[in-house]
Amino acid sequence: MLSIGLLSTATIAREHLIPAFQSASNANLTAVASRELSKAKKLARQLDVSTTFGSYEELLESDEVDAVYIPLPTSQHIDWCLKAAAAGKHVLCEKPIALKAGEIKKLQRAASKHGVLISEAFMVTYHPQWRKVRDLIASGKIGNLRQVQGSFTYFNKDPDNMRNIPKLGGGVLPDIGVYPTVATRFATGQEPLRVQSRVDFDPKFKTDCYASVRAEFKDFELSFYISTQMSNRQTMVFHGDKGFIELSAPFNSNLYEGDEVKLHNAGHSETRTYRFTGVNQYRLQVEAFANAVAGKKSDVFTLEDSLLNQKVIDAIYKASNPKATNSARWQKV
Repeated sequence: MLSIGLLSTATIAREHLIPAFQSASNANLTAVASRELSKAKKLARQLDVSTTFGSYEELLESDEVDAVYIPLPTSQHIDWCLKAAAAGKHVLCEKPIALKAGEIKKLQRAASKHGVLISEAFMVTYHPQWRKVRDLIASGKIGNLRQVQGSFTYFNKDPDNMRNIPKLGGGVLPDIGVYPTVATRFATGQEPLRVQSRVDFDPKFKTDCYASVRAEFKDFELSFYISTQMSNRQTMVFHGDKGFIELSAPFNSNLYEGDEVKLHNAGHSETRTYRFTGVNQYRLQVEAFANAVAGKKSDVFTLEDSLLNQKVIDAIYKASNPKATNSARWQKV
């Protein structure tokens, strides 16, 4: 049983990862740390966790903890991943694990040096609906894939929310732009060659709040838009010459119409629906992480995958530069 310590009492930990730790078959939350000890003790009492710390450093020094989960603000991810690795702790870190691809290379070196696993928490890659999409594409059910389309939007203009604070790593691309990119890469096994983009920034917050992206792969194109200031929407469609696939809740499992993958034939005269009920993608993520730590076979999200995905996000920012010399502003990934 993998003993996991929690660095911070962030909302995503309380709402999603803590229930996943509690229900996992091979991992358990054993310690909580907060910069305010009272917060750690309050959450620990609610969870029936006996060990609390008033600093993250104290938790990293504890022999009771094998691994840590890091849900801190994005700008702090690299530093605390490195500190945890140096302390000999395995790391499951919230996405995005970094704000620049080059930072992830530091994590790769640290993981190798200290013999620990560091994994970015892309829960969608553990959901069986995405494995079904990957299998349908690979088996030729939609023929030759030509176009992937996606959207991910929500409305948040709270000035105190970290997503609207530049120094904390806020912005729409770090927060949710990573999802259409990672899902497409996962489902197709291909990497984008170049991108075009438009990125808009909030005049008050100075964070990016909208992006429209076109990415060129070897065999198909991906186009998607994302926003932190539009009504809630999530879509992903994979369109081939013999049919297309669409997902009802591609990123936030069970949020909209449940977890469904619909396969439509070329004439749109037949639809096959694959339903996934009762799936907790966060629990599956935790169990895969724990299996990987134990040396068991596991499709855990790797730092190499993190590096490749962050390269796409970096290229999207560069492609949006209005001073780019290329009139089409294509940016190589």
